[in-house]
Amino acid sequence: MRDKTSEIHQFLRKSAWLSGEFDCTFLAAGEYNENYLITSQADRFVFRINHDTQLGLSNQIEYEYQVLEAVSGSGVTPKPFYYDLHAGGLGKGALLMEFLPGKPLDYDHDLEKAAEIFARIHRQPLDQRLIVQEDPACDIATESKGLIERYPGPHYPEVRACLLDYHGKIIDSSEKMAKLYNNEHYCIVNTEVNSGNFLIAGNRASLVDWEKAVVSYRYQDLAHFLIPTTTLWKTSFRFSEEEKYAFLGQYLAAGDTGLAVDEVYEKTRLMERVILLRALSWCYMAYHEYTAADRELTHDDTFTTITSYLDEAECFLE
Repeated sequence: MRDKTSEIHQFLRKSAWLSGEFDCTFLAAGEYNENYLITSQADRFVFRINHDTQLGLSNQIEYEYQVLEAVSGSGVTPKPFYYDLHAGGLGKGALLMEFLPGKPLDYDHDLEKAAEIFARIHRQPLDQRLIVQEDPACDIATESKGLIERYPGPHYPEVRACLLDYHGKIIDSSEKMAKLYNNEHYCIVNTEVNSGNFLIAGNRASLVDWEKAVVSYRYQDLAHFLIPTTTLWKTSFRFSEEEKYAFLGQYLAAGDTGLAVDEVYEKTRLMERVILLRALSWCYMAYHEYTAADRELTHDDTFTTITSYLDEAECFLE
């Protein structure tokens, strides 16, 4: 990945997003975006460059800006300031947003903070600009099959067969799940709530990385947070069933949903199966992208984790 600091300087001066002197340093990169820290005399910002979309959007960076506007009232997300779909040729557009300090979530100490974040996000007003997933089980299963079939290459054929079989089971049960969730209220869900997307700084806790947010049911966030493919991504933590139940109780205590913990636990448990399918399908797709050697953003530790997940795919899906 080439250094883009001079191009960012040039763009920010030309765009007038910032005034006065500022420094630009690389901060971090994910699979589809890279982030730079902008430091001025008055404040610090994140300059985020987009490279691809997981939602099939031509205006991905604009959509993320709109999501950040929609959840800004929660007080636990970065405030967005500007976006540009072209950004002087920097990737597929860029946005400038608030810099939030903090360390990744520690599952042993920060679960109450995570529960409070979810409760705040899930009670934000809906925004008509955001994508709505009315039938998340079916939609995610369809997305997963698309990921599996994107690269029908020679790698991991047994995993591919296992995922396709599991996909069929999810589709078979999706109508039942849709009826089960039918009485639920929609909310804005992040859908990618791994420990690194939480920032913990003392008593302040935040959730960043909103590229794949949609309007759907709360169980997408809750299930994604609890499944082992999420917790083991950057840590060695794995929830027991008792710990899952306790966390969901904390989440309900932090909000005003009127829901019972037994009901939320069962509905979350069903959604976990769907999210696991999507997580492993993404790993299968990403393995082929990484080995093709033409991906702009790559990470050795990510590739190692992807490989380990594919090696243990059948165990995850048991």
